Amino acid sequence: MGLIRLQKILADAGIASRRASEQLILDGRVSVDGVQIFELGSKFDPEISNVEVDGEAIKQNKTKTYLAFYKPRGVISTMSDPEGRPNLGDYFKTRNERLFHVGRLDRESEGLILLTNDGALTHRATHPSYGMIKKYLLEIEGPFTKENIEQLLEGVILEDGMARALEVKVIREMNQKHRWVEVSIHEGRFHIIRRMFEFLEIEVLRLIRTDFGPISMGDTKEGRWRMLNTVELDYLFKVLKLN
Repeated sequence: MGLIRLQKILADAGIASRRASEQLILDGRVSVDGVQIFELGSKFDPEISNVEVDGEAIKQNKTKTYLAFYKPRGVISTMSDPEGRPNLGDYFKTRNERLFHVGRLDRESEGLILLTNDGALTHRATHPSYGMIKKYLLEIEGPFTKENIEQLLEGVILEDGMARALEVKVIREMNQKHRWVEVSIHEGRFHIIRRMFEFLEIEVLRLIRTDFGPISMGDTKEGRWRMLNTVELDYLFKVLKLN
């Protein structure tokens, strides 16, 4: 297999994302062949080296798992929760591999979230430089004008900087103050969509992520998951330059 950076070995084994694996190393929790490692650039051959995290040997994943899950509203985007709140991990207790989620959805939002044991994919898919486009379907209440759409496309100034939508479409008009809108954005800042509409003084009643990069939720039902197919994975790897 050859020499591979230690953080990539940990990520590929499903221990944590690449970034979180780097922190494990910096915290002195990783050792190789009995030697504690602190250098992020250290390289080893995972086929012949004994890598341990907190004294427990890791196992290399020979098979990668890629899942698309419809997160229900009220579920937090963590694999466990010390307070016992509903979380992603509740839906994957029967699976043997260690999964971690690709990005997050806030508790009151719902829709598509990816889960995998592929640390390299997780790292790239959540890194701002790859600009993964996310698409959301919003149920909103309040006047929504052409000027509002232009504002979203030109950008609104939030407390943490400018936020701009890539595309905004009115999907369905329920009445003058109630409609469904589709918004595409490449950012992943905390509550970014909700804060943009709050800036416009428009109430978001429901927020559903329908697409994450080239992956669409399709007809996946709430609280259910499906395996990504070969075509979807090829597109995803291409976008993330993992081919």
